[in-house]
Amino acid sequence: MNSGCCGPAAPAEQTAQTVQTVPAVRDEQAGRAVRARAVDPRLDALPVAVIGAGPAGLAAAAHLAARGLDFLLLEAGPRVGASIARWGHVRTFSPWKYDIDAAARRLLEATGWNAPDPDWLPTGAELVERYLAPLAAHPAIAPQLRLNARVTGISRTGFDRVRTTGREQAPFLVRLADGGEITARAVIDASGTWATPNALGACGLPAHGEAEAEAAGFVDHALPDVLGADRATYAGRHTLVVGAGHSAATTLLALAALAGDVPQTRITWAIRAGSAARAYGGGAADALPARGALGTRLRELVETGRVTLLTGFFTHSVTVDGGAVTVVGRDPSGNEQKVAADRIVAATGYRPDHSIASELRLDLDAVLGSTRALAPLIDPNHHSCGTVPAHGADELAHPEPGYYAVGVKSYGRAPTFLMATGYEQVRSVVAAIAGDWEAARDVRLELPETGVCSSSLAEAQEARVGLATGVGGGLSAAPLPLAGVGAAGNEGGCCG
Repeated sequence: MNSGCCGPAAPAEQTAQTVQTVPAVRDEQAGRAVRARAVDPRLDALPVAVIGAGPAGLAAAAHLAARGLDFLLLEAGPRVGASIARWGHVRTFSPWKYDIDAAARRLLEATGWNAPDPDWLPTGAELVERYLAPLAAHPAIAPQLRLNARVTGISRTGFDRVRTTGREQAPFLVRLADGGEITARAVIDASGTWATPNALGACGLPAHGEAEAEAAGFVDHALPDVLGADRATYAGRHTLVVGAGHSAATTLLALAALAGDVPQTRITWAIRAGSAARAYGGGAADALPARGALGTRLRELVETGRVTLLTGFFTHSVTVDGGAVTVVGRDPSGNEQKVAADRIVAATGYRPDHSIASELRLDLDAVLGSTRALAPLIDPNHHSCGTVPAHGADELAHPEPGYYAVGVKSYGRAPTFLMATGYEQVRSVVAAIAGDWEAARDVRLELPETGVCSSSLAEAQEARVGLATGVGGGLSAAPLPLAGVGAAGNEGGCCG
């Protein structure tokens, strides 16, 4: 993934929700977006290249297949949903009925596929096994899927970024790590952010010593399998978790469960904020009950002393002394806090890597790394995941017509992405590539607020499986933490 991939829309029966619609004729605000232009007719014989076979990439493939458009689906990993499989032990905070794209559902149901229990909160592994793998095996998609096909660069055939005349008539050139090249009429980049985690350092730069090989051996990034494959690494040891998002919360809950079995296990949680109130979220009032339960349980762990919370902790340096690692936090006033631990979990979020598109003409927001038109709609300084307005091809377009980054990568460094948002993005983008601008601009999105409804759904699941244990989707959890999926672990973020 980072593929990191994400939570859902709120249930239709809930009354407290944000509903955003965009009519076919857009107003002046939309006019300020960078407009995509129709693909030149001479390129129609070429396929659309879709990069990444996670939820957004496979949904794009389903929409392209439904419209009869030729495509190639390129996945860097050895299987579809390869990034999600990395957090397969984590349970999402959104039930199945909001985790399945509409076009993908239609394709699958036509082959006799039985949808999972709509009210079940799937783990990452279940998301892959019950949905993504069957979708990838569908005869409309399987022949166009290439695994172990890592993209290393995208350009225009015969054109670097500077050359203009005739540019829009030139096919895209997609270069692969094995040296192969593909020409395409358009590119949908759903490669995610899982491979590019943020630094541990609080200023966005690596902490002093963080990049050294010796220190790196003590650092794990978001969502280790604390109760499963990685149990021996954490049992009976002192772990420092850095970050204030859902990935951090998920790991903290798992570590607390481990400490119940192995009392010598110690847990310290460090955040930059002066309070953890934002990390605790909406509690029982959350529109996604499992997400609310996550914050409620975390608060209990801190208040009972099972987790030691350090606020105002700005990671500055990491040093190794034998079998332990010392992390120093230094705030803007120069005050220091010091923690000696056995392991560090850096749940500090992810950022997009636009280097593969460096020869394309991108219009990126200077702060978030999303498109300039999308940035004000998703700015985490002003929006939670439930208040992001509907958006589609217009807001995702670059000066390079025919190239779109979608899914969690489209949000850049904003930690407010939800899976349902990605599905609506790709629906709109594929409509635009097909030249159906009426459908492309008729964007509709229903998203949950972070503090609105009852916890009956989470309670029902707990009755069936104990608490969720595995650990919830900081990208997208089971008997323990339920977490969200999506922007895994961006500090201060609201949605997984």
